Amino acid sequence: MTPTIIGLDHAVIAVRNLDAAAAEWGALGFRLSPRGTHSPHMGSGNHTMMFGEDYIELLGVLTEQPHNQGLRDFLAGREGLERCAFTTTDAAAGVAALQARGIAATGPVEFGRPVALPDGSEAEARFSVMQWPPDEAPGGLRIFACQHHTRRTVWQPELQRQPNGVARIVRALVATLDPAGAAAQMARLTDSTVRQDGPLHLVPTGAGRAEFGFAPRAEIARLAQIDPDLLPETGGAALVLGTRLPRPPAMATGCALIFQETMP
Repeated sequence: MTPTIIGLDHAVIAVRNLDAAAAEWGALGFRLSPRGTHSPHMGSGNHTMMFGEDYIELLGVLTEQPHNQGLRDFLAGREGLERCAFTTTDAAAGVAALQARGIAATGPVEFGRPVALPDGSEAEARFSVMQWPPDEAPGGLRIFACQHHTRRTVWQPELQRQPNGVARIVRALVATLDPAGAAAQMARLTDSTVRQDGPLHLVPTGAGRAEFGFAPRAEIARLAQIDPDLLPETGGAALVLGTRLPRPPAMATGCALIFQETMP
């Protein structure tokens, strides 16, 4: 992988209404964090569903800002899996490493959000984010990397205990007309590899972390047991989630959820 990148950090679900999306995911047995409001220049708010080393973020626009133009453009078309983040140990060094390879990475951008702590007090979660070029989106999925400066404020044990038993993201599935090409592009951008498992072209992100899977929309719909028309022809389409408790696939805010039973 690219230097400083250690694996998938979180999947971003773009939503038009944070309250409605939080209720929808909560009804599926997820424990969500209280709403967070990002720094003013970001203009966004979120809820998170925390697991062991990764998480899902519901992200919505609160005020229009230049930084959230891409999110607004996506939401003008649909809701759903809009981008994925990697964990980086040093966002500035990551940008330099990508630029040295001829990839026009940008950043880091610094921001934060207040976080309620279990004892009733409040702390600030702080982040540095680096971006791959927006036109380098494998299968239509945008990618970036996040450096957590205050990891313990985000990964709170109380928030990690999910009632539905979900403990990790196993795979992020991207619908594309050219699975081989999209997987090769992701591998090039992240200095990773590609392996094929039937119709899926898979790109690992790091030891113990989720992998990306690229496939035609019809194949992802078959895995999710849903009508293909519910998924985009191109772009982030589904998440495979490891859980201790078996449960059937579901749809939530434009994203298919496939629950894969894991060992207790």
